[in-house]
Amino acid sequence: MAALRFYWMAFLSVSGEPGCRHEELARMATQRLHCELVTDALLVETIASEFGAPHGIPEKAWPHLATSILAKLGAQQHLVISSIGSELLLRNIPGVLRAHVVAPEPRRLGNLMVDRRLERPEAKEHLRHMETEQTLTRKKRFGRAGGRLGSFDLVMNAEALAIEQMLDVLEAAVRSTGLLEAGLLAPAAEAQIQFQVRLKLARYGIVPPDRLSVKRKEFGHPSEEVFANLLDFYRIGWDYEPRSFPLQWDKDGKVLEAFTPDFYLPEFDMYVELTTMKQANVTRKNRKIRLLRAIYPHVNIQVFYQKDVQDLVIKYGLPERVAQ
Repeated sequence: MAALRFYWMAFLSVSGEPGCRHEELARMATQRLHCELVTDALLVETIASEFGAPHGIPEKAWPHLATSILAKLGAQQHLVISSIGSELLLRNIPGVLRAHVVAPEPRRLGNLMVDRRLERPEAKEHLRHMETEQTLTRKKRFGRAGGRLGSFDLVMNAEALAIEQMLDVLEAAVRSTGLLEAGLLAPAAEAQIQFQVRLKLARYGIVPPDRLSVKRKEFGHPSEEVFANLLDFYRIGWDYEPRSFPLQWDKDGKVLEAFTPDFYLPEFDMYVELTTMKQANVTRKNRKIRLLRAIYPHVNIQVFYQKDVQDLVIKYGLPERVAQ
């Protein structure tokens, strides 16, 4: 693909070795930088639904299909991409920052033991499986098994830096390069990318769709979908179940209890938990939220009953935003 040097917008690729928590870093970067998160699972699902061929999709076509999707999404929002081999996508387009997280095996094993509640032997076996899967996926998609440090603009060591510190470094890199100061991908730029992608996909008999339909996550309760639709109506960005907060640990540091808020609203830096009117559920949730506020005093979390959703709209003057 020829270099598109006159088209500029923000594509931030965040990848890492298995067990480095780079997925969590990507989610946190999405929230702080007010971008859209594109995960590996989302790309795989979207490719299957939008480009599904009668006899399957050739592995060698995957990079071109992913590029087509990213170009369409990039015309709507700055993107944080957390996908295997994402540093190899959009290589000839300026406005791409490629970050990578590494760590020694003991650190990665420790992360898996805490995050997945595994004993050390189980964590070691799981890490080997993750490494094998990542290697096979990269080989199928890009024809190479491992990544090269020269493919990245920023490499961070999770042994030396906590995830919050890596987020600060990543944000500083984004700000210093001025990625977010540019506009979105121009229609002419997307059209040129799609044209070049179509030429490459023609040999596989695959035609990109004119419009892209990205499926959303399934909600755990109908009230959550109603709330999400309301946020969409008032043009408020949101992330569903973005992260979990550990609340209790055993003597070895293993997480015994955690709490995952329903929504995060980046514009207000606020987590929202929806609840039902059943007293038993309310009591359990309130206890967890009190614990969360005590352990994480800097986290802004609000609880809303179904009947209080409209109060949220009125409180923040959201209807006026539509008229502006």
